[in-house]
Amino acid sequence: MKSRSPSPQSSAPQAGAWGQIQAEVPLDWCPTAGFDAIRLRARFNRLVREFFHTRNVLEVETPVLSLAGNTEPNIASFSLEFSGRTNGAPRTRWLRTSPEFALKRLLAAGVGDCYELGRVFRDGEAGGRHNPEFSMLEWYRIGWDHLRLLEETVALVRAALALVGRDGGLRITTFRDLYWQALQLDPLTADSQVLRNALGDVDIDPTGLTRDDWLDLLMTHRLQPTFDRDSLLAVHDWPASQAALARIRNDDPPVAERFELYLGPLELANGYHELCDPGEQRARFERDAAVRAQRGLPRVPMDTALLAAMAHGLPACAGVAVGVDRLLMAMLGTSRIAELLAFEFAKA
Repeated sequence: MKSRSPSPQSSAPQAGAWGQIQAEVPLDWCPTAGFDAIRLRARFNRLVREFFHTRNVLEVETPVLSLAGNTEPNIASFSLEFSGRTNGAPRTRWLRTSPEFALKRLLAAGVGDCYELGRVFRDGEAGGRHNPEFSMLEWYRIGWDHLRLLEETVALVRAALALVGRDGGLRITTFRDLYWQALQLDPLTADSQVLRNALGDVDIDPTGLTRDDWLDLLMTHRLQPTFDRDSLLAVHDWPASQAALARIRNDDPPVAERFELYLGPLELANGYHELCDPGEQRARFERDAAVRAQRGLPRVPMDTALLAAMAHGLPACAGVAVGVDRLLMAMLGTSRIAELLAFEFAKA
């Protein structure tokens, strides 16, 4: 990656009031990303549109601001107050954490296979691998299940890797087999103490942690760091307690028809065989609200428009979200998301 331009205070004129301000308060206006990374993002965006055009998947745009937020307890949404006329509607609007709900409303209306490539927002997530606003690619295929969609997701990621002359093998496994082979425990039946013990010397404050939290910690601290950096890993059929918006298959024990795709230790994609039952969806929203209340988190209004669309009839489908910035990080082999952003959060 080429070096960036020198900081402006080293070359800008210092005369007059503006010069005095510059001398007192250095202003680093330069981009965070190098131009090679900025151009790679443009090439990737073009690839996405060509990929879906050839497959007759329609590009759509949906609102960034919504009356509803994301009820998921582990995701924090930004909100703002609208000052104009609302005709009695709430003034509080929520920045989307994903285009999922709006895309499903389009599916229920009959738009067919569709995708969106755009910006999403999550509060409290800023650091080496996170930025409060980032790019997400999300698409839906009618009549598909999660395993068929997994194949298409891998095809897209491999096409993206080819832009930088890379390729990688693919390993597909179930969530259960992944944990058993690496840790010799059954993640679908082991109790919290067994999971906690499997963390070994990883020191974590256990206060308030649930069984699912321990599973997540094992994934992030014990499993992901061991993933082959040059290979894709697809993990499917997750615990039913981590279904999110996926269908639950009545195995013994039941599993969520969900997959995640990794390149090395980076999670790139999260896909579901989508839940279509509005009653079950409402129950999951209400469970989220109960967890939020228990944790003292802000109340987030559930998306009743989504529930109405599902009651009208959400077609059987599978959907997946790909973190574009994460994928670009993996393509360039960097662990810093700032290197892929024209201006990171601190410079926005």
